[in-house]
Amino acid sequence: MPNFRRLLLGRRLASDESHHTRLNNPVALAVFSSDALSSVAYATQEIMASLSMALHHTAGVAVVAAGVAGHALFGLSIPVALGIVGLLIILASSYRQTIRAYPGGGGAYIVAKDNLGELPALTAGSSLLVDYVLTVAVSVSSGIAAITAAFPVLAGHNVSLTLIAIAFIAIMNLRGVKESGALFAVPTYGFILCMLALLVLGTARSLSGAPVTAQDVQAAAHQGTGVAGLALVWVFMRAFSAGCTALTGVEAISNGVPAFKEPAAENASRTMLWMVGLLLTMFLGITLLANHYGVVYQHNADPSVVQETLLSQLARQILGTGGQVAGLGKVFYYTVQGFTFAILVVAANTAYADFPRLAALMAKDGFLPRQFSSQGDRLVFSNGILILTGMAGLLVWGFHANTDVLLPLYAAGVFIGFTLSQAGMVRHWIRKKGLRWQGKAFVNGLGALATGIVLVDILITKYRGAGIVVLLVAILVTLFYNIHRHYIRVKAKLAASRTEQVYPHKTRVMVLISGIHHGVVHALSFGKSIAAHGDVEAITVDFPDDSGRESAALDKLRSDWPTYCEGVPLRALRSPYRKIVEPILDEVDRIRRNEPEVMQILIVPEFVTSSWWENLLHNQTALRLKASLLVKPKTIVISVPYHLDPAED
Repeated sequence: MPNFRRLLLGRRLASDESHHTRLNNPVALAVFSSDALSSVAYATQEIMASLSMALHHTAGVAVVAAGVAGHALFGLSIPVALGIVGLLIILASSYRQTIRAYPGGGGAYIVAKDNLGELPALTAGSSLLVDYVLTVAVSVSSGIAAITAAFPVLAGHNVSLTLIAIAFIAIMNLRGVKESGALFAVPTYGFILCMLALLVLGTARSLSGAPVTAQDVQAAAHQGTGVAGLALVWVFMRAFSAGCTALTGVEAISNGVPAFKEPAAENASRTMLWMVGLLLTMFLGITLLANHYGVVYQHNADPSVVQETLLSQLARQILGTGGQVAGLGKVFYYTVQGFTFAILVVAANTAYADFPRLAALMAKDGFLPRQFSSQGDRLVFSNGILILTGMAGLLVWGFHANTDVLLPLYAAGVFIGFTLSQAGMVRHWIRKKGLRWQGKAFVNGLGALATGIVLVDILITKYRGAGIVVLLVAILVTLFYNIHRHYIRVKAKLAASRTEQVYPHKTRVMVLISGIHHGVVHALSFGKSIAAHGDVEAITVDFPDDSGRESAALDKLRSDWPTYCEGVPLRALRSPYRKIVEPILDEVDRIRRNEPEVMQILIVPEFVTSSWWENLLHNQTALRLKASLLVKPKTIVISVPYHLDPAED
């Protein structure tokens, strides 16, 4: 087993080797930007799906004859995309300031804790933890959807393929962030090149002649009715909130500044600029070309059915004729789909980089179990990685790996973090002052205002999905407070116990036996050695026969007892209901009631076998007994092992 673990995860790393895991800028772009960059594969798709929904439900809103026609309604995706690009620029400017102000990592949790207080910090931390889980589920599910669009033979296996991909990413992250980053750089840069090439080719074709309009847009243009006034505002708000999935992952670089090579803050700031430039170019380009080529998307009402993605449709329109591709165009189409699949799968790596780190920070502050702050053999927070994998896997299984169902849950959590982080930075500049602090406070204030407005938009227009996220955040905040109170209470009790006067206790040693063998004799000898005044006895549980008399097994045990265990009295506890653990617990409680000053020491002989599967055949009662006795006050349980196959020196 240890050799297999080394093969799977690599050699162990000592603490002083942490500097070897630092990332250069190209690898860091792949690790921390894959989530944001890959979102272009579904952000425009969500905008179109929202507009398509509005087009098919205009009967329920204010309709006017001179309103927006069906085809023109999809044209709203362009101003929506421009608005999201403007918000992206504001966020990038704000987070670059956060990077420089918090070179040790400026996630929303840290900024809110330092500047806004405990409750905002826990709210930010909870929202980001939920968002990271959704990132893994949404990104990998979208990647599998991209590959099933190219290879329909795989349709119907989305859930199993998604779970396999998540397991692969988890293993790579257990090996360490540097190795996973080097591996994931190939899909990230391959996707970037494919998208830029597709945008160039699509633009060139559009300039050379009239584009082919997709049939579904033509039909929508003929049957569409118009919307105007407040109805049009509502449609725009829904589309904008849907498209904000393009901004998830923007904060990842700010969270991961310590993972960059020195000077960490400067390198992180430069990487942020590259990420934003690439993201706005690809997102805006895909939206413009989708409008030009008449490619739209609408959600399927059946959550078990996964449709062809908008990006796949757009690639076929650009690379083929009438949506049919052949020759070199077909090769490039499969290349685009392959790299789209790859980057969407590895986009989950952003969550794997940030979820364990955030959980470790919260664990050090006492809001999560301490185990989350422990680093594994490869200098990664293994427990956080495993928990993230399990939760994302459950989400994928529960929602059939369908992004149409998962995406409405997305973005609300991250915008809660955005807003609290930017508000915290405003408070930071007001407290710290410094050079040109007014301008810095204005930039972060603008970011807080913009993201706050978008958050309200998301809560209103995506009230079902956003409501679930808000409920989860509230539950997590309550849970974190309870964990924190527990640690404070334990710390206070342990501190108080140092001043308590310790009185000597009378001890009673009881050796629990079921028969006579070498292991029992060894346990009895140990019991006599620790008994204060020879106050040791053997305890066995007897099942009376049908007439209520002692069993034959107990008679045999009593007759053999003096031969092997002289000096130690034997006492039997009757168990007419054929239970073993319960009579022992009752006896422990009886002694504690009658002799409250007595410290009870129970010795349990246990077999130790040579293989793990043989151990399943023994000691199950002992495990139950020890678990039950653990909660009993003034009770000590000691296991005395007996090796059935002792190892040779």
